Amino acid sequence: MNIVIKKMETDLEIKGKAYVHWKSWREAYSGIVEQRYLDQRTLVQCEEMARRSTENTLIAKREDRVVGFVQYGENHDGDLQNTGEIVALYVLADYYGRGIGDRLMQAAFCQLKMYPKIALWVLKDNERAVLFYKRYGFQFDGHQGATQIGATAVRMILKR
Repeated sequence: MNIVIKKMETDLEIKGKAYVHWKSWREAYSGIVEQRYLDQRTLVQCEEMARRSTENTLIAKREDRVVGFVQYGENHDGDLQNTGEIVALYVLADYYGRGIGDRLMQAAFCQLKMYPKIALWVLKDNERAVLFYKRYGFQFDGHQGATQIGATAVRMILKR
């Protein structure tokens, strides 16, 4: 399968990223996030978010279809200094197990190479994601918080 990892640039890519964000929330968070929140989240909202955050976004494309994305940047948690962050990483369920998440993570690591640590927040009950991040060496650091979506988020840190 020919997958290209690239910077999100075009209007079609922005719409594709929005679709992946919207669809993968339903696929990954069903039973973890309050259903009413999933039902209220619209594709239009995801597209508006995608248009506001085009910087630091890499997409995975198969032919002309966006099938995953990663967003990254500098971490802004007050207790962490000189730390990068994986802000979001999503892949459509139809593409699980094909190495796309790995390729997106590696591409984000290249963009964050100047940071000695990388942080991310993950939903505590999202076992698939937690296991994925642990494979890279991310470890829980004890910080957690309630979210507006009815789930608990926990912070994980990778020290390089």
